[in-house]
Amino acid sequence: MAASDRWWDEDDGRRPPGGEVHAWEPGANQTLCGRSLHRSRLATFRGVDWLDILPETGGDADAVRRVRPRCASVAGRRDVDAGRGWRRTNPRP
Repeated sequence: MAASDRWWDEDDGRRPPGGEVHAWEPGANQTLCGRSLHRSRLATFRGVDWLDILPETGGDADAVRRVRPRCASVAGRRDVDAGRGWRRTNPRP
């Protein structure tokens, strides 16, 4: 995973991700949504699992301000603000 910021965790003594979080596969030069790591100035975190940065699971989600919706959908999770997607409200008989 990649993030726009990092912070110092005094309890663990390490620097977990913060800011806007993107899904990233090691060895690639861009995130899963297509953003360049270098041009977007994103730091990569090889040891942090994608599920640990999601706000509902906890883990390293303390300083995460936003999970990129396109990366979340590619990584298998829909954004909470996006809702359930398209749904017919009044179907024809």
